[in-house]
Amino acid sequence: MYSLAIFDLDGTLLDTLGDLHSAVNFALRKFRFPERSLEEIRTFIGNGVVKLMERSTPDGTDPVIQRKCLDIFRKHYLSHMADTTSPYEGVTELLKSLRGEGIKIAVVSNKLHPAVEDLCESYFPGLIDKAVGVSVEDERKPSPINVLKTLGHFGTDRYSAVYIGDSEVDVQTAHNAELKCIGVTWGFRSKDELVTAGADFIADTCSQVKEIILI
Repeated sequence: MYSLAIFDLDGTLLDTLGDLHSAVNFALRKFRFPERSLEEIRTFIGNGVVKLMERSTPDGTDPVIQRKCLDIFRKHYLSHMADTTSPYEGVTELLKSLRGEGIKIAVVSNKLHPAVEDLCESYFPGLIDKAVGVSVEDERKPSPINVLKTLGHFGTDRYSAVYIGDSEVDVQTAHNAELKCIGVTWGFRSKDELVTAGADFIADTCSQVKEIILI
């Protein structure tokens, strides 16, 4: 049994796609850039908001304009990040069940840190032992730095922790930290993409995630 479960946030615990899509297009409209579809934003998510805006703005956009677009996105998103966002089916029950088993729960995300803290507190009050996001300047996943800091915070070794995420970035992050990774199939990437990325386990439901963690 693992004693520490570290979760990704977007696409793993919360379906944040709609609010991210709205915020990106809000920023793009300010510069009269073409708007992006929901499916385009789905494929752009995973490496943090800087990459999200780089991918969303037209090719060849001046980096200064990209940064201004990012600032508009960030301010809008922080005010509207819970408009349509909701937990995936079974997630709240999963977290409660893991805590009942004495397992510590952390979130390590490429999302901006204030948003990570606010969303975890709003949707999962009392269920997350540590929530970690990034600033615009911080290293992002697949860098293992925040996962490793989280292990240090709990005094947990890499054999006693598992990372749970929905994308190839999460698989890479886990393996860069020398952790096993559970790839969940309900998020922003397909099962085939998770298998190709090398996920150690695949879970189609929250019940399967629990079974793997309690092995």
